[in-house]
Amino acid sequence: MRLCFARPGVRRTWTVELRPQPGGPFLVCRQCPYGGRPLVGSTARADLLAHLAAHARQEPLPAHLRICQCHERGCRQHPRHRGCNGPIRLLLVRERGGRRWRLSDACTACAAATSQAAVVPETTLLSTTTPSGQTRARRRRCPRGPDSQTRVREMLTYLATALPGEIGADARMIALQCALRMNDSAQVRLPYGVLRSLRLESAVSAWRELDQTGLMRTYPTTRRAVAVQLLDAGLLTQHPARPDRLRAADWALRGACPAHASTPLLRLAALSLVVRTARTSDHHAAEAEHVARECGVPAAALPSLLEQLVTAGVLLNWQAVLDTGEVSWRLGPNALRPYPTIEDAN
Repeated sequence: MRLCFARPGVRRTWTVELRPQPGGPFLVCRQCPYGGRPLVGSTARADLLAHLAAHARQEPLPAHLRICQCHERGCRQHPRHRGCNGPIRLLLVRERGGRRWRLSDACTACAAATSQAAVVPETTLLSTTTPSGQTRARRRRCPRGPDSQTRVREMLTYLATALPGEIGADARMIALQCALRMNDSAQVRLPYGVLRSLRLESAVSAWRELDQTGLMRTYPTTRRAVAVQLLDAGLLTQHPARPDRLRAADWALRGACPAHASTPLLRLAALSLVVRTARTSDHHAAEAEHVARECGVPAAALPSLLEQLVTAGVLLNWQAVLDTGEVSWRLGPNALRPYPTIEDAN
């Protein structure tokens, strides 16, 4: 006789809605006991994401107990694919044009098959205490979480969802550096040396675009840097360990922006492809629509962009897979490999 044990109710899905009201948008959370609360239109999305993040922090669950929630619900949240596979990650999904947002556990395969979604990186905050009267020898800090290449890839994925589609490559490269360099108060001083290294075509119009999105606010500049306040609360959940994020920002600035790519759009496209290519390989594949969204171009313009990368020697070749909607590529001789980092030494 087979024993049957009651399965514990594990539910890691939080859904909130933005409902329009005469006085402004209204936040309605299905998990909270109260009916809802009003929001300010300019910060509605940031408050919404902060509310979802608070639920995830208040309801932790060991990794071995977490399951793919969309699989539990019959996989109705995305098109059919070969089944659940890969580690469980937190997935942020936008529905109904931004009126509904869902944060839930999903496997890697389901996350890749879900449209209008971005993986929310998770960081375990470790706190240690030193007994009184004892001293500890200083030692070199070890990086926490994924390596720089993974951090840049996940931040690009998040910005592809957070930024409007019409935002240009100049503004996206600035947003990436600001998001990786901000402090615990979501503030950053972006040195002019970093801006010169980005080789932007029009930095003034790029800052104007970012100010209009509501993602950040620019303050009067100093002689050496631009002061920025980031307004998207979701960015604070993207690996908050600042030393590791600074290392990732340097990786994106120096190691994955080939000089042969003449325009910011080509350099951004090269960065998007390089971060998806394993260090031990020179070829990879990804969803074409996702790559185009990260670069801020329509999907129809992606083939022309890839051909320019082939001409520049960043790509050796590329191929579109019509059945799956993916694009595959092989890096060329001018695609610079990332500089060695402390993570590689460890």
